[in-house]
Amino acid sequence: MATVEMIMPKMGESIIEGTILTWLKKEGDTIEQDESVLEVATDKVDTEVPATQGGILKQILVKEGDVVAVGAPIAIIETEGEVSNEQSKSPAKEESSPKEALIAAAPAQTATLVSENSKNEPVSGDDRFYSPLVQSIAKEENISKSELSSISGTGKDGRVTKNDILGYIKNRNQPKPTDSISNAKPSASAPMPKAEVSISASDEIIEMDRMRKMIAQRMLDSKRISPHVTSFVEADVTNIVLWRNKVKDAYKKKEGEALTFTPFFVQAVARAIRDFPMINISVDGDKIIKKKDINIGIAVALPSGNLIVPNIKNADQFNLTGLSKKVNDLALRARNNKLSPDELGGGTYTISNVGSFGNVMGTPIIMQPQVAILAVGAITKKPAVVETPTGDVIAIRHKMFLSHSYDHRVVDGSLGGMFVKRVADYLEEFNLDTEL
Repeated sequence: MATVEMIMPKMGESIIEGTILTWLKKEGDTIEQDESVLEVATDKVDTEVPATQGGILKQILVKEGDVVAVGAPIAIIETEGEVSNEQSKSPAKEESSPKEALIAAAPAQTATLVSENSKNEPVSGDDRFYSPLVQSIAKEENISKSELSSISGTGKDGRVTKNDILGYIKNRNQPKPTDSISNAKPSASAPMPKAEVSISASDEIIEMDRMRKMIAQRMLDSKRISPHVTSFVEADVTNIVLWRNKVKDAYKKKEGEALTFTPFFVQAVARAIRDFPMINISVDGDKIIKKKDINIGIAVALPSGNLIVPNIKNADQFNLTGLSKKVNDLALRARNNKLSPDELGGGTYTISNVGSFGNVMGTPIIMQPQVAILAVGAITKKPAVVETPTGDVIAIRHKMFLSHSYDHRVVDGSLGGMFVKRVADYLEEFNLDTEL
């Protein structure tokens, strides 16, 4: 018999830690290779982690709710026969405590953090758990234990997350206003006063779930980081509506799925990004990162009421049928919690279909670190003036509003306005003779 350490896998670009949600197996259970053993949550997705080896789950090294660094051991599996040197560990390490094993295999920055001066124990008078990453950041920024305990947490049980402490540090390090101003206003580093909430006996108090807390924090961060401006354009999409009505039944019979309007929007946006590549950027300090790939995110409403944004990689490389299949696949797997971390990361532009809720327009909030997002409204019939060879006539047309929010640090009104107008042009110029 031999033992193998099961480690916390890397679950996407920039992911350095995960929270153990649920152990699906218990110590002593027999498991097959690639069988799901536990559920892990990252700041991008909740996912099941499969066993790296078949055998018996001999020991669970971390508890539910623990935050674990990528590369750290999380369990020990007892297998039949011998295993390679890369998979096996020395007996001395095998007998070490779960905390010691966690430190030994964690990345350097996490291991440094769990030192004599910074252990994974609650701060005196504070019963919250602080992850190794949070404690490491606190140590580097000279944040005292009492100061750390004062930071509001958005994680599970009020736990302070990486975003919480980084947001606190950003405000803490801002220059203080002059004395004359500070006498009139609170310091920029002072916490914002909390509005008092009146609660009556008939009110229901609902605890935010983990995803809603994450969404709330990201929306606050985006509004703080990016000065939002929104431009609006009305588009005549009559050709698209007529063409879709003509082919949707044949498409469903041939492909086994519905043809929605979303692929048309994605195609138009991808074409407009080719024309205006400075929309397809992100900001890093005082540098602009111009993205080569066009990865378009689609906001999907979940049964819980939350939103998730998977993205279509290289969306400009697909035809209309290919985009339709990608959109339907991502939306279905998003609602069934089957997305991979890679499908939630790397987006360069986002589309939000507020029209699916009957809204005609909206002012969407940018998905950081992107610099723009498009909200597409409901398609409605309207009387409109149509130019014909024999003169202008009034006809019933299918119209919709496009709402384009962009980061005014790097996208000026001319670029933001021209881009959304170009999207509208591509929608209006759709060819009725298009083949599936």
